[in-house]
Amino acid sequence: MNRLRDTYRRIFPKKQPLPSGIYHYQTPQDASQQYRLHLRLEPDGLGVLIVNAKTVLHLNQTAAEYAYYVIKQTPEDEVSREMSRRYHVRRAQALTDFQTLRGQLDTLVHTPDLDPVTFLDFERRDPYATELSAPYRLDCAITFRVSTSSEPDAAPVDRVRRELVTTEWQTIMDKAWAAGIPHVVFTGGEPTLRPDLPELIAYAEKLGLVSGVLSDGLRLAETKYLQNLLQSGLDHLLIVLQPEEEQSWEALKDVLVEDIFTTVHVTLTPDNQETIPVLLKRLADMGVKSLSLSASNVGLAESLKAARSTAANLNLPLEWDLPVPYSSFHPIALELAEQATPAQGAGKAWLYVEPDGVVLPAQGINQVMGNLLVDAWETIWKNRPQREF
Repeated sequence: MNRLRDTYRRIFPKKQPLPSGIYHYQTPQDASQQYRLHLRLEPDGLGVLIVNAKTVLHLNQTAAEYAYYVIKQTPEDEVSREMSRRYHVRRAQALTDFQTLRGQLDTLVHTPDLDPVTFLDFERRDPYATELSAPYRLDCAITFRVSTSSEPDAAPVDRVRRELVTTEWQTIMDKAWAAGIPHVVFTGGEPTLRPDLPELIAYAEKLGLVSGVLSDGLRLAETKYLQNLLQSGLDHLLIVLQPEEEQSWEALKDVLVEDIFTTVHVTLTPDNQETIPVLLKRLADMGVKSLSLSASNVGLAESLKAARSTAANLNLPLEWDLPVPYSSFHPIALELAEQATPAQGAGKAWLYVEPDGVVLPAQGINQVMGNLLVDAWETIWKNRPQREF
């Protein structure tokens, strides 16, 4: 058997991978449903396909090449001819395989809450256990300034001496895109306090980056400002709800009628834990489709678990790996803490950039990896932590 395998490998050696890098497809503006695909081809031929900056699929070399042709919008006859030549299969079989993968991707894109593990016949691994050439997301704290309604110590400022200017943040996005990072989230502090936020979003759009904003939402109650962000190319929002602020509810109401994916973040505190069921019911009645939860201290762990159950009963899906306001006490983290080998993405699937360009594994993990404005990406990635958080 080994001799036969060796003979086959001499006759049909493993094909050289397609050029490594990141490839992007976005539907035309007049398409009935908008979506984005980002494919990162690794040097060894394996691929990471990211659908709408949310669903991550790890592909073997053949599947990655088919995905490449989907993104390039290559005609079917050309795909079947090329794959038949490369892998010595019949053109009819290559065409069927291509059509199958393309159909599965189409279903994944257009079906809400579809589990790709059970539906798609892809080779899929735990994204946090896989060795990556770059993270999936960069969380950019473009300012540590906060709104007047926020607590004065709501953002750390000890190490940061200045904020990068617009062109410097553009340089950082250039490096991120060149490294194969497909997704940036503008956070803070309060990012809407930066006058150039729409300009930064537009630059991310120009590069092909998926962009999100984490905000207290107060400025989003201003119709002109909200429309400016949306027209700049913003892909998703994470609104940190301030339940006591009526303006926060008004902003959320305005955002929910727009065509943008929105997650609402709620922080449990000793003062509001008893009213959380009522608050979550109000969010569900408003049409919120995505929820993020954290707690102000670990002593609220049981209340947080109860909030998770309430959210499930209200059909409010939980997002757990988006940046949140300076807290690691979210429901999934608490659940994973009870397991032997918790999976975490800090320093692997995402990195955190402070207002002066300093890179940390994640918000609150004070292990400096370098400065993305002045250091080479390869140096920063080499300094990534080798332990779990």
